[in-house]
Amino acid sequence: MGSRSSVAKQQLVLIAAALVLAVASARRRPVHLRLYMHDITGGPGRTAVPLVNGTGPLNPSMPAGSRFGDTTAIDDLLTEGLGVESEPVGRAQGTYMLASLREPVLVVSMTVVLTAGPYNGSVLVVAGRDSVLDETRELAVVGGTGQLRRASGHVLWRTARLESAVHWVLELDVHASVPADDTRVATQ
Repeated sequence: MGSRSSVAKQQLVLIAAALVLAVASARRRPVHLRLYMHDITGGPGRTAVPLVNGTGPLNPSMPAGSRFGDTTAIDDLLTEGLGVESEPVGRAQGTYMLASLREPVLVVSMTVVLTAGPYNGSVLVVAGRDSVLDETRELAVVGGTGQLRRASGHVLWRTARLESAVHWVLELDVHASVPADDTRVATQ
């Protein structure tokens, strides 16, 4: 009889935990954004500049001269569509660093500053591992400000197009949520 009582208690705990999770998720509102990031690594319109030349060994999977620890600062245009002439919606500002000795892997830390649309003036904070050769990479949404305060979720990140040897277009498919009870959050 004692084991039956123990099993019943465990089931009640599991049910209570499921209810708490359901209520917590109901208190969050989903946010979905699709943005295109224009990372221009050379030429007169450059938006990505070398900040630190890594002192590590050469990385054989990256362009000639790339070293473990190379760090780049970015202030990339974000647009509504794939083309650079598409409607601007913000800037991606931050850094990426070559973080692997042998593979083409970057560690990204950036803010997505929105300057148009329902989240104008708000910011998402994105961080994670970008394994450059993977078709789709997943980075974390680790916070936000303004109408995106306390955002959490992920960004599906893929190289949409290489327009020239120096103009990378990345598609950022943002899947996040924000607290539903924050009255400053716009509805979509």
